[in-house]
Amino acid sequence: MNIHEYQGKDLLKSYGVPTLDGVLCESVDEAVAAGEKLGFPCVVKAQIHAGGRGKGGGVKLAKNSDELKTYATDIIGMQLVTHQTGPEGQKVRKVLVESGCDIASELYAGLVLDREMGQVCLMASTEGGVEIETVAEDTPEKILKEWVNPAVGLADYQIRNLVYGLGIKKAGQKAASRFFKGLYEAFVGSDASLAEINPMVITKNDEVIALDAKFNFDDNALFRQSRIAEYRDPDEEDPREVEANKYDLSYVALDGNIGCMVNGAGLAMATMDVIKHVGGEPANFLDVGGGADEAKVTAAFKIILQDQAVKAVFVNIFGGIAKCDVIAEGVVAAAKQIGLKIPLIVRLEGTNVEAGKKILAESGLAITPADNMLDGAKKSVEAAGAV
Repeated sequence: MNIHEYQGKDLLKSYGVPTLDGVLCESVDEAVAAGEKLGFPCVVKAQIHAGGRGKGGGVKLAKNSDELKTYATDIIGMQLVTHQTGPEGQKVRKVLVESGCDIASELYAGLVLDREMGQVCLMASTEGGVEIETVAEDTPEKILKEWVNPAVGLADYQIRNLVYGLGIKKAGQKAASRFFKGLYEAFVGSDASLAEINPMVITKNDEVIALDAKFNFDDNALFRQSRIAEYRDPDEEDPREVEANKYDLSYVALDGNIGCMVNGAGLAMATMDVIKHVGGEPANFLDVGGGADEAKVTAAFKIILQDQAVKAVFVNIFGGIAKCDVIAEGVVAAAKQIGLKIPLIVRLEGTNVEAGKKILAESGLAITPADNMLDGAKKSVEAAGAV
């Protein structure tokens, strides 16, 4: 799950990480009032779940009320396109109006879970304001890294390594140390999977401030992170993914034309691979899970068919916990309820497979059976191409 910058800063503040004063605004009038309250110059920032907002025109420095009104008018409601949104961009519904500060230097700080090491990796760089991917490619030696043992936590010597490695002068070292400690605690305490402060700035008064805040969270930990779950913004998510979440379905939209409904994440990945192997393009990842029933299958069909690009649906089920006959009944009921008009290819294997195949054969629907996953993928690609 992703959150907005203003929410990330709210989280950071609760862990003692300094941020600037800011006001969330949903209208031009609110933005102007916020600027007059905070004082000028101030910054108006588009709030969307994507980076690169400044390059896309979503971050502006206003020196007075007139400039702020102009910028807020331009930004609120715009379709902001960045390197992370794709060409379609994202609609800006709110902005953060934030006070300015006297910046002496811009740095980078970030944390990510290194799954290979089984530890959190805390990164820092003198190249603040620059995309870390660019730094990693062009000047990787400028990225400092400390791997944190989860049993020990962030050690003082690791913080010193970063502070000295960044060349922070003595007057700002204590503030920088508190910053890194608070950032690490916020990351671990919120079950984040990524935290990025770019830039992390040192002011002319030797204060260390998070000028930006990007957080991603592990969805699997949200059951114990009620505060984080409340940050969810459905407007920033694919409506189909939001709908799928209501039914405990794992759905991710893709760019192809073959809708996929599978039980099990591994089988779903394999299904997409086989479709691509035979020349097709999957339209989605959709895992109905082991406890699929008629309601889930019906919901899954409806979500898949919301994508107008879908020309065929491939149902690939390996019955274990979810028995083939139960899935077959759900497929038939869903297809009849929806009035499915595009080709439907079904491959069943596993528990009660013969009963499941019989239900499909006697349904009276134009369902194309598949002998195996490869056969189903080939038939799906052929059917999608014929539509």
